[in-house]
Amino acid sequence: MEVALEGGAEDVREAGDLLEIITAPEQFDKVKEALDQAKVPVGSAEVTMLPQSTVAISGKQAEHMVRLLEALEDHDDVQSVSSNMDIAAEELERLSA
Repeated sequence: MEVALEGGAEDVREAGDLLEIITAPEQFDKVKEALDQAKVPVGSAEVTMLPQSTVAISGKQAEHMVRLLEALEDHDDVQSVSSNMDIAAEELERLSA
């Protein structure tokens, strides 16, 4: 997506049927404005943390981490939860059911 890259985005990634635009937090407004001016529909736009590296986990570790993250997300005082875990999509789906 050239509009995003010309607007200052660092990367554009495919995420299923959507495009995920990665940019530095200080460039967020500039990139969003470039997308708005080009009339590109935006499903959501937010500043979030992305891990520099991930840790692959599976089995019991994955089960414990999913339960921990779900408990944190359900807590009234928690606004957002970030993680650097890497769980296979099939296993994550099985554990989240």
